[in-house]
Amino acid sequence: MRAPVPSLLAWLAPLLLLLGRAARPADACSCSPVHPQQAFCNADLVIRAKAVSGKEVDSGNDVYGNPIKRIQYEIKQIKMFKGPDKDIELIYTAPSSAVCGVSLDTGGKKEYLIAGKSEGNGKMHITLCDFIVPWDSLSATQKKSLNQRYQMGCECKISRCPSIPCFVSSSDECLWTDWVTEKNINGRQAKHYACIKRSDGSCAWYRGMAPPKQEFLDIEDP
Repeated sequence: MRAPVPSLLAWLAPLLLLLGRAARPADACSCSPVHPQQAFCNADLVIRAKAVSGKEVDSGNDVYGNPIKRIQYEIKQIKMFKGPDKDIELIYTAPSSAVCGVSLDTGGKKEYLIAGKSEGNGKMHITLCDFIVPWDSLSATQKKSLNQRYQMGCECKISRCPSIPCFVSSSDECLWTDWVTEKNINGRQAKHYACIKRSDGSCAWYRGMAPPKQEFLDIEDP
């Protein structure tokens, strides 16, 4: 005897829903691009370091009682650009890139610039959305800016221009146009410029490895 159509559909619906969920790709890590200066200002800690070793560790349990896995990197800090006087010894991150975990080369040979969140007691947490790059990939201007210049612009706002036309909405804003001019978020403004607050409260792009001179800070017209 043939099953009535409504009954058949009622039986198939949950199965189709389950199959649809199984076929759905896993959620990937998604981050909005930020200028290196923004990444510096948003971070609790910014260091130059090498990863000596890495291993998976338990970090407590979730709300359902399941163990939370993280990767723990033992690091050798070379320099602290932003953060407390205490050296960072351990860095934690999620176990896979799908959940924004970061993979660092271990062995203590490759140096990184690492920005992230403090966990206290010489520990920090990092994700793929933080600014983490090989030290050798930074421009000379970026390396110099880590010492003082980025900090001088932390009260400024850097707005990414996704398409032309785009405009600043306030005097304390710098327009980041690398994507529309070079189709690359790691363009000239990212590598060679910082958005600096001037004496009149406005902000403007400044280029150069040396800290801005007073003449630049005193200019009235952005």
